[in-house]
Amino acid sequence: MLHRLNYIWRVFATGLSFTTFGLGGLFLSLFVFPVIKVFNPDPDIRKRKARYLVHRSWRFFISFMQSLGIFSFDLEAARKELQGVEGKVIIANHPTLIDVVALISLIPRADCVVKQGLWNNFFLKRVVRVADFINNDQDVNKLIESCKKTLEEGYNLVVFPEGTRTVPNQPLKLQRGAANIAIRCQQKLLPVIIDCNPTTLTKQEKWYQIPSRRAKFSMRVVQEINITPFLQMDKSESIAARRLTEHIKTVFTEEILKNETN
Repeated sequence: MLHRLNYIWRVFATGLSFTTFGLGGLFLSLFVFPVIKVFNPDPDIRKRKARYLVHRSWRFFISFMQSLGIFSFDLEAARKELQGVEGKVIIANHPTLIDVVALISLIPRADCVVKQGLWNNFFLKRVVRVADFINNDQDVNKLIESCKKTLEEGYNLVVFPEGTRTVPNQPLKLQRGAANIAIRCQQKLLPVIIDCNPTTLTKQEKWYQIPSRRAKFSMRVVQEINITPFLQMDKSESIAARRLTEHIKTVFTEEILKNETN
């Protein structure tokens, strides 16, 4: 009986969380960001303050979800490692819907390559636009220039090489976007491994299809990937990006297997 009541509560709490997230984004868009815009005419200052506000808001949201008993978050070790980083390309695997929220909640100076859908989302479109996150639906040369600019400004660029959420129990399928950014911006990659056990909020599941017990969500930072060997191996940037993508896949696969065996 208690197990059943706990399950019903977690379904309700999950719905409450996503409602809160959407309304929170709308509140920031309608009442907070306009104030920031009025008092900060300089677009760079406005962007910096908006991004920090997103970071703090999403950190609150993660704490809110944990307090409701939906997730048990193990993020402190990753938080300490990511707290002071600047100008890094941070890549992560993508098992759940909340990965980007959890990751940016750990990084005070974060930028993110986001899909076009978020730019049209009723609740979040003003958030990603005022924060000036990078839209992935643009000419590749403009995309690379935007990435290079944000890295030079000291922001950390969050990229999910899969491009969409992982399909459970299937081999990883990576796109070359992250590798292209690293190669053409000549930046090392800092991998973050995300684990969620049991799986929940995957691409194949509705928000209310929750596991029978509370999920444990964890992150850990692993060794940086140096791109120099890939640049030296071949003068062609496209071939270097292809080989780097394969290496990223190997790193992710091996590290995810470590999580499963621990």
